[in-house]
Amino acid sequence: MKAYLLDPAVARYVLEHTTPPDPLLSRLARETAEVTGGDARMQIAPDQGQFLTMLTKLMRPQVAVEVGTFTGYSSLCIARGLSGGTLHCFDVSEEWTSVARRYWQEAGVADRVTLTLGPALRTLAAFDETIDLAFLDADKANYRGYYELLMERLRPGGLLLADNTLRHGWVADPMHDGDTVEDIRRFNDLVAADPRVTVVMLPVADGLTMIMKN
Repeated sequence: MKAYLLDPAVARYVLEHTTPPDPLLSRLARETAEVTGGDARMQIAPDQGQFLTMLTKLMRPQVAVEVGTFTGYSSLCIARGLSGGTLHCFDVSEEWTSVARRYWQEAGVADRVTLTLGPALRTLAAFDETIDLAFLDADKANYRGYYELLMERLRPGGLLLADNTLRHGWVADPMHDGDTVEDIRRFNDLVAADPRVTVVMLPVADGLTMIMKN
């Protein structure tokens, strides 16, 4: 459970009143925990997955982009919400995305997903399509660089979602100054001051920022 900012009883109540993940997503979450160990914390929370699927269905994007795929939970949720569009995934790990590929295939959405391996600052720079919907959940040090590349390609009215923007709530605590916390603070300040966008920061899981290009 990633609802770090909620009272545990409230967090449980929220999950109990949110559509739960289906058996395939639950199995992916279990396998991720087994094969990645402590890195499994990088996987999004189940309520975020439902939110991504629902939002994708509402947005009806033709071009969706994910930066940071890991073992595929979030990409599977986005791909399931597509109705004719394509999800372009950018990641650096052949090992972890091989898990994602198996689950895309099993879910019947592999034909909706294109995976590009390599440093996303380079591969995104070569991406020349207009983006309708983007999900950012990669290395925090490069969030600002990814943001600029995505914003250049995001259509007006398009939506970018950035994960982990509260970092356990540490972003609001001056006593916490670790590298990733400082990276996220700088990213949050950049987005909040950007006149190109309208922003809502949601206290979902570890913080999910919705950024709409004006």
